[in-house]
Order: sequence, then C-alpha cells, then structure tokens
Amino acid sequence: MANKLVFALVILFLLNKPNLLQAIQHRFLLNTCNPSGYLPGTDTDNCNTENDSQCCQAGQSYPQYQCSPDVSDSTSAILTLNSFEDGGDGGDPPSCDNTWHDNSEMVVALSTGWYSGGSRCLKNIKINANGKSVVAMVVDVCDSVNGCDKPHAYQPPCRNNIVDASQAVWDALEISGGEYDITWSDA
Repeated sequence: MANKLVFALVILFLLNKPNLLQAIQHRFLLNTCNPSGYLPGTDTDNCNTENDSQCCQAGQSYPQYQCSPDVSDSTSAILTLNSFEDGGDGGDPPSCDNTWHDNSEMVVALSTGWYSGGSRCLKNIKINANGKSVVAMVVDVCDSVNGCDKPHAYQPPCRNNIVDASQAVWDALEISGGEYDITWSDA
C-alpha cells in the first residue's frame, strides 16, 4: 500500500512540473537527441571529396549535436567511410593520439556524443554488419558540433549517429558503399 501511495505522489508531483516531466519523457522514454544549434555553411574550393564526402555550401544550415543516442549492447548507427591518413578526407590528425593512421588499420571516429569527451579514446568497439563482427579502435571524434572549416576538411558536422570507419573496417565487414546500417557496442 505504501508503494502505491509513493507512486501516486510522484505522479502528482510530475504532473505539476510539466518542464521536468517533458525532460524525463524526452531523455528516458523517447531516447531522442535533438540539434543543439545550426552551423551556417560556407563555400570553399578546398573541400576534400575523397570517399564521396559532402562539402559545406553557402546558404545551407547544418544541424549541430552535443548528444548521441544511448549506447547499449547493440547500438544502431550509420557506418561511413573515412581516411585517417595525412591528406585524406578526415581533416586534422585524429584527436586521440594526434597521429595519422593507415587505411589498413582498424580504426574509427565516433559522433560527438558517443566520443564522450574522449572517454572512448584508444578503446575498442565491436561493430556488427552483414552477418560479421569486427573490433576497431576509437582514434577520433566525428565532430557533430563543428565543421565547414580546415580542421574538418570543409565538411559539415557529422550526424549524431555516425561510426566513421577506415577502409580496413569496411573490408573486414565485406561491405561497400557510402553508408551502411550497423550496430556497435563497447568491446
């Protein structure tokens, strides 16, 4: 009986605090991550289009995300192809170790929310796709906030659900193409 009374009081409290209720629904029940802002695009002739990378354009507005969907033992994501080599489409050297990586290495960059301020730096994640699983090391952030500048190879911010992987990861999963639906987890 006491548990039911406490539950009823909590419900009444939340109903009288619509902002708190909305925040709880938004974060825990809906598991959504909305844009935190929008970045204006700029034209540039310096965009690296390796791996069919999208370039920023003047007049366009690109969503920025501080968050990513929650990580589970099977987190849905989109796999994209990235070069971690000097001169590749990845922009500046990877932020975890400030070292270029050969495209034959099993390395990835994670969207800003999943990168979690570098807490996953140099740690492995497990990627599942095409009936196969591989392990790759996190070496960079796929910046979901900043972009359209030299450090980001003049590309827009990443979406909030991106695992940006080297060619080696794509090859090991035996997949090709610009984007591929995957699941991943901490290894």
